[in-house]
Amino acid sequence: MTQQPPQIISSESPFAGDVFVKRHPALIERLVAVWPFAPGQRRALSELVEENVQGVIRPLPDSAADAGLWRDWGSGLYGQPWTSVPFLWAESFFYRRLLEATGYFEPGPWRGVDPFAPFKQAELAGEAVSAEITALDDVAALADDERGQALLLSSLWGNRADLGFQITAGRGIEASGLVADDSARLWELLRSEAGGTVALVADNAGSEMVADLVLIDHLLAHGLADQVVLHVKPSPYYVSDATLGDVADCLRALLHSKGKARAVGERLREAAALGRLRMRADAYFCAPFDFTAMPEGLRREFAPATVTILKGDLNYRRLAGDRWWEPTIPFAEVTDYFPGRVAALRTLKSDVIVGLETSTLAGLNAVPHWRTSGTHAVVQVRS
Repeated sequence: MTQQPPQIISSESPFAGDVFVKRHPALIERLVAVWPFAPGQRRALSELVEENVQGVIRPLPDSAADAGLWRDWGSGLYGQPWTSVPFLWAESFFYRRLLEATGYFEPGPWRGVDPFAPFKQAELAGEAVSAEITALDDVAALADDERGQALLLSSLWGNRADLGFQITAGRGIEASGLVADDSARLWELLRSEAGGTVALVADNAGSEMVADLVLIDHLLAHGLADQVVLHVKPSPYYVSDATLGDVADCLRALLHSKGKARAVGERLREAAALGRLRMRADAYFCAPFDFTAMPEGLRREFAPATVTILKGDLNYRRLAGDRWWEPTIPFAEVTDYFPGRVAALRTLKSDVIVGLETSTLAGLNAVPHWRTSGTHAVVQVRS
């Protein structure tokens, strides 16, 4: 593998630093506002905020089932300020600590309660998903290639641009935000290797998961994949990351709809019953590491796939190692360690980026916060 540059440390990135001193305190404030937390939970959450802003990282209590695992994973990092250690590790550990504070893993009434469920459910019941579902009737009228590309872009942009926007505004407007676009290569790969297994590593719940499910249905219904393996998080993570329960909620939203959306839901339910749509929730997807450290079991799953599609910003950070790469280094060079073919569908919401053309980078450098604002995206493929 190519020699790696330094990992991103929050103190060296204004964006990453704000995650701990602004975003995390605001998130916990929202959680306290929507849940009837007991005094002990509120105290633990308040202490976590104080730690993030001006304290140092404390390990999990010894009573936690995975305390020993995290003790090893955080060796040499505990006792330091949150912004002084690798951003990817610290952000991941924050969410593990948050679940500890709410009692997610402990016996009692809060065991297994997703603290982010109210936010996910509100989005699923909102206008974006409704528009996305309604627009499926219009999408069905497009030619196969146009329909596939519209579904791909909807999956890429997630809750920023639903299918209704894709249809009414046209693909050109959303495509204008793409700073690297290998979508033609992705479709060529899927067509040339039709009938195999596609792995899709999910990102967000809500409207993005609805778009992911519709894209999966397209791949299965058109013979571009005989089987799709959908990888989700085994527990709540990063606020909106999809769990198996979130997938079920999104599938029900399709099944309770009318027209083409309901037909999509019925086909997906049948695909699951036949083993053509499989679910995976490996514990590694909540570990604080990049994909160079993935367990052998996942490597064996990804290696023979037609392609592994990694969705979203966090999966991109893990794929590229969340490091200060030179943005023009080729995507294929950075990802040559990954088992099998890989594609990244990512809206830019953090610092790391690779695979840009020199001319593209020159134009972007004149745009404030282009790496983190969510206004740009990439479709990148190593085939």
